Amino acid sequence: MKTFISDDFLLQNDFSKRLFHDYAKELPIIDYHNHLPAEEIARNRGFENISQAWLAGDHYKWRAMRALGINEKYITGKASDKDKFLKWAETVPYTLRNPLYHWTHLELQRYFGIQELLGPNNAEDIYEKTSAMLQQPSHTSIGLLQQQKVESLCTTDDPTDSLQHHASIGQQGISPKTFPTFRPDKAFAVDGGATYLNYLEKLSEVSKKEIGTYEDLLQALKERIAYFHDHGCRLADHGLEQLYHFKEGAYSITNIFAKAKEGKPVTTEEVHYFKAQVLLFLGKCYHEKGWVQQWHLGAIRDNNKRLLTQLGPDTGFDSIGDFSQARALSGFLNELDSSDQLAKTIVYNLNPADNEVMAAMVGNFNDGSVKGKVQFGSGWWFLDQKDGMEKQMNALSNIGLLSCFVGMLTDSRSFLSFTRHEYFRRILCNLIGKDVANGELPADEKWLGKIVQDISYYNAKNYFDFNKG
Repeated sequence: MKTFISDDFLLQNDFSKRLFHDYAKELPIIDYHNHLPAEEIARNRGFENISQAWLAGDHYKWRAMRALGINEKYITGKASDKDKFLKWAETVPYTLRNPLYHWTHLELQRYFGIQELLGPNNAEDIYEKTSAMLQQPSHTSIGLLQQQKVESLCTTDDPTDSLQHHASIGQQGISPKTFPTFRPDKAFAVDGGATYLNYLEKLSEVSKKEIGTYEDLLQALKERIAYFHDHGCRLADHGLEQLYHFKEGAYSITNIFAKAKEGKPVTTEEVHYFKAQVLLFLGKCYHEKGWVQQWHLGAIRDNNKRLLTQLGPDTGFDSIGDFSQARALSGFLNELDSSDQLAKTIVYNLNPADNEVMAAMVGNFNDGSVKGKVQFGSGWWFLDQKDGMEKQMNALSNIGLLSCFVGMLTDSRSFLSFTRHEYFRRILCNLIGKDVANGELPADEKWLGKIVQDISYYNAKNYFDFNKG
């Protein structure tokens, strides 16, 4: 029987096939941004069934199921794991032309050797087969990562995290190497009311510093950056609608923080100013430590307030925003660059209408000091699919240098998502192979193979330099 995910899946000519099979396919993976729980790596978690490994926390799948009219009890509710999987299997045939269709069958084949198309007729058999395989050492959390040749990965961690699980991973000598990433979004959410005050208490506790003033906040964050650095952290990450930039002294930062501490309302402009000032401070700290800073821009979150109240955040109700990006991003990056304190930077864009805006902007701040110092990050979230990846790489190619690109990441909460690197590599090889077939690139297999290998692995390995002290 001919399989849907064939050896040459997505590869549309012989040159593309050679690029993938001879140059990209066997390379290790550096996954420099994901949301895997470090605890589950440290204890080498086993999964009772495929639903636990595949459906829990996956809001991509949840959105598809809701769109098909499936009741919430089979998505995030109290239905059994098996019943949830059976409902997902009912959904899969209807995901045609959504990337979930490709990802689902690629993951079933790579991790479980299943070449059938998932649907209601074979759902029970596949549930039993995959769940049985998940009891084997090859399919624990570490086993799944090692199957995909993951060399190193970076989780996403709040400044208040103890990082005890990262320390345990290092002490056990676990492969892949697992590094924390500093994600301080809660520290500047000055519009958070009581939630923000509770967070400050927690930050104060872990930093062993009373946070009574704005300066205290900055020192507490600096303390945590040092702590993270000592635990191997070399990246920071931030999720924002947009970056902000103001003339110096536009508002009183001390007064804004004092109002927040007293539970008084803070205006929208004051919130934006506060975030901008904290982020500029953090950006200088990252530069001092030699870190990479990541800016995920453009998501509008928690759109469905009724279901947010019922289910909480990160449950599938976020979408693409249409925020004005260029002017403030320019001002923010320029302020750091003007004092030569702009760290290596990756900017991710969620609105494809802004691809060329972002590709052009990052080029303004490449100063020759580091190859690809400021990066236009890979297709993110709603854009980490074939069309989104191609558009991102085309924009980067047309305006910057694709050859300097640090490539793909999973941005995932699932240990079964690392086939997205294969997916990306196939798309990359096909993109270049089509150019060769069209006479737009020379058929220099050795050189183009090197470029593919750099984008797939070596650029990231050199850019992040996790072995640097």
